[in-house]
Amino acid sequence: MTIHIGAEPGDIAPTVLMPGDPKRATWAAERFLDDARQVNAVRGMAGYTGTWRGHPVTIHGSGMGMASLSIYANELIRDFGARTLIRIGSCGAMQPDVALRDVILAMTASSISTPSSTILRELNFAPCADWGLLRAAMHAAEAMGSTPHVGGIYSSDTFYDERSDLTDALTRHGTLAVEMEAAELYTVAARYGARALAVLTVSDHLITGAALDAQARQSSFGEMVEIALAAAFGVDAAA
Repeated sequence: MTIHIGAEPGDIAPTVLMPGDPKRATWAAERFLDDARQVNAVRGMAGYTGTWRGHPVTIHGSGMGMASLSIYANELIRDFGARTLIRIGSCGAMQPDVALRDVILAMTASSISTPSSTILRELNFAPCADWGLLRAAMHAAEAMGSTPHVGGIYSSDTFYDERSDLTDALTRHGTLAVEMEAAELYTVAARYGARALAVLTVSDHLITGAALDAQARQSSFGEMVEIALAAAFGVDAAA
């Protein structure tokens, strides 16, 4: 048990999927896990542990933003022994060929700053996904008949960002999408020698202004969860 996670020893699986919204953690656990039981509810942050095709899995919310995710990622790895952490969340597309509901596998995650910047100081650390997870996720998606986008994303410190110049520059440099957590997840995982990946679903588009409503978001997110689970265990998601 830690300050933010009320789980007991053995309650957290080595593989953890991390949606930002705790309600999405509940939805994913109910839909994808067998024998799921709640292992955390501290401060309303839901966490569940069950099995997927016989493999133990925890699905635990991260909250919104890198500061919140950093708390949970640190405690999950350091205090509960999590070794594989996969963010499953939404993002805003920044390229014209990326459409609503598309899946993005984040190879790298740029940022202006992260909570870990105080540790790294003047170093511009390059947060990146675990190669084995990234490769497995691509294979899993292809087996499901999906073709995800693979490349760099931007992890923002702010949701209501007014830096149109930065958005333009990131788009020009091929950044696929923006979200708010992956850069810190990748950095924390690297610090502890754990594996990390962000599997994202496009929920809105910064260029066109198109966006999914709340119901459409929920119904569109199943594919990324299946990809994440298959990647974590190196199995065929379509089997």
